[in-house]
Parts: sequence; C-alpha cells; structure tokens
Amino acid sequence: MTEQPVIVLASRNPRKAAEIEVLLKGVGVSVRPVSEFPSATEVDEDGDSFKANAEKKASQVARQTGHWAIGEDSGLSVDALKGAPGIYSARFSGEGATDESNNLHLQKQLEGVPDAKRGAHYTCHVALADPTGTIRLNVERYCNGVIIREPRGTNGFGYDPYFLIREYGKTFGELSPVVKKSISHRARAFNEFVPGLTPLLDEIRKSN
Repeated sequence: MTEQPVIVLASRNPRKAAEIEVLLKGVGVSVRPVSEFPSATEVDEDGDSFKANAEKKASQVARQTGHWAIGEDSGLSVDALKGAPGIYSARFSGEGATDESNNLHLQKQLEGVPDAKRGAHYTCHVALADPTGTIRLNVERYCNGVIIREPRGTNGFGYDPYFLIREYGKTFGELSPVVKKSISHRARAFNEFVPGLTPLLDEIRKSN
C-alpha cells in the first residue's frame, strides 16, 4: 500500500484540526497538524483579511516544514457591530482571550440590540501553499445565522453555542456533527477546496 502524501495543517487548535481532518477524509492525503513539526514557529496573524491570514499561515508553515500546507482562517462577523469581531474573532476580548471571555464580550457589545438586528455570518477562508510557500489555491465561503442571548448546546467551539441557524432552529452548538459537516462555513469552503486540490495530488505526491 502506497503511503499517503502529507499535507500540514497550519493550526494548533486541536478541535479545528479534527474538524478539518474529517472534511478531508477520503481525499488520499495524510493531514498532519503543525504541532507535530518542531521547526514550525507561531504565525503572527497580522493580515487585514481572512484571506491574508490564511495565505500567510499556509506559506510560512509550508516553507518551514518542507511540505504542502493548508492555512485556514475563519471568524464571526456581526451586522450590528459593523462586521466585528471578524478577523479578531479568536482574540475579541483581548489578551489571553478564551471562548468564554469572547462570548461574554460579544453579548456585552450586543446589549440593547433587538433580536431582529442580531444577524451574523461565519466566514472561512482556506489557502494551500506548495513547499516553496507559493499559494496554489484559495477558497472562501460563508454561513448565515443570528446571535442569540443564551448559549445552547455543547458541540462545536468558539461562538457556536450562540450562533443560531434559522432554518434549523438550532445553534451550531446543538447541531449534530453530521449536519454541521454539510452546512457550516468550514464545510462549504472545504467542499469547494477538495475539487481544487485533486488536480494537484500528483504534484503533492512527488514532493513528499
């Protein structure tokens, strides 16, 4: 049996890595988290967009590990907050931010905002870099919802317990992984990413 070619995932978030590994299952590659590569340093996510951050993560990790790399950047944009927290979703509440502190900060920012004005969307941008750091593929997709006032469900992470999908009447925290896999911003992005990745598989195999 031929060993599958390695693609490094430029994320140290174990829950995000696990979610992405599931989305790429069956493609014919071995997805390895960047934490397995001591040579890879932390990426300073100082880009001005999800695309810029995803590309920087993919490019830097690819050059440092010598493997093709996937950079993914995602976040929540709330209409009433003029698109915030956006690219700052992971650190919305400041230094040492956690999911809990970010959600508390979000609710504080939305105090007094009526339910009808709590529209929001998740964005996911995925970039693929070859071992030279050159970006070879870019995909960006979205998922619309609304921010509720009290958390519901324990699935997912980040803002998921507060992000309600109107069509299902459930939050990302309540939806089963099977349903989330088909409708989330990340699922939608990777559903488009895979067809773009497939033509590159021979090239990826040769570089391993």
